[in-house]
Amino acid sequence: MASSVITTRLDPETLALVDRVSKAQGRSRSWFAAKAIKRAAEAEAELQAFIQEGIVSAANNPLIDGDVVLAKLDRWIAELESKIP
Repeated sequence: MASSVITTRLDPETLALVDRVSKAQGRSRSWFAAKAIKRAAEAEAELQAFIQEGIVSAANNPLIDGDVVLAKLDRWIAELESKIP
């Protein structure tokens, strides 16, 4: 698989942590950095997809006013509290 090179700057503490973790795994800094970047990018892409799904859903479905939701929650809480001896 083809790969590309990127460059980043790390503070000494972060670099020491990367070195410690990658050494404990018997891997190189490069391997560790590539895996960490991939995990971070996948998580960010998943979050963006989730947000987009919410935007599409909100555009296609009626929304409930926040005051209506809070009023219903208040009624539920009052009902539950009335059952507590």
